[in-house]
Amino acid sequence: MKGIILAAGAGSRLYPLTLVASKQLQPVYDKPMVYYPLTTLIEGGIREFCLISTPQDLPRYRQLLGDGSRLGLRIEYREQAKPEGIAQAFLIADSFVGRDPVTLILGDNIFYGGDSFQKAFTEFEGGATIFGYHVNDPERYGVVEFDEHGLAISIEEKPKQPRSNYAVPGLYIYDNEVLAITKALKPSPRGELEITDVNVEYLRRGKMRVCRLARGFAWLDAGTSSSLHEASAYVQTIEKRQGIKVGCPEEAVCRRGFLNVEQLENLVNGLPRCEYRDYLTGVVEEARRLSQR
Repeated sequence: MKGIILAAGAGSRLYPLTLVASKQLQPVYDKPMVYYPLTTLIEGGIREFCLISTPQDLPRYRQLLGDGSRLGLRIEYREQAKPEGIAQAFLIADSFVGRDPVTLILGDNIFYGGDSFQKAFTEFEGGATIFGYHVNDPERYGVVEFDEHGLAISIEEKPKQPRSNYAVPGLYIYDNEVLAITKALKPSPRGELEITDVNVEYLRRGKMRVCRLARGFAWLDAGTSSSLHEASAYVQTIEKRQGIKVGCPEEAVCRRGFLNVEQLENLVNGLPRCEYRDYLTGVVEEARRLSQR
């Protein structure tokens, strides 16, 4: 399965921070925001990525992540010259996706807790899989409605009168039919290719699976100054309390076996002296202890 990280958009809700760097390069506590969605997909077993951003921001992402080889990954980059909807990502990454299934994650979505995503990737056999997350303000999101048996029966984009409190977070898993479906889409009244229209088409075909995320699972949308601050505070609290890092791609690739312990140690030795390096040094030491058992 291929992975797309959509890290484009003007980031106007974060002005004036985005005069300095794009939204998905803003710090969420001690890491760039893009580390979090990248780590989420790595934990799901994804190794091949296409990162989509604006022409002016792509050089910064290349500088940050390179071609991915140092992490045992492969990362390509594509331009979104003009934001014309989330689903546009599939048109931009068409040749990257090829004939494979694909997952798309939004670069400003942060997830933590449980193994719902990992299970969804493992169990995926075709069609589409999206998720439902209970929120207080569903009118801000795509909203999924369930029947009495827990099956999805409708999906609406930012409805004025939501039929449920279950919002659709920014992680979507599709089979290869998503390319043809997206190519057949017509722009919405706001001139965008809507991801909700893609999901509605899969639902119409009877090929949509919606997994409701359990209580205790955290979904943070860090798209405004307030939510960015809240996300940073949340990550800091978790890391201080548990002594583990959230959104650490170096640790994730080691745990998935994309890098062995020696390769991770070499990577860590190349980092500057800082708390992040100290943490990864501990990860290396723990991995060595476990390997000697």
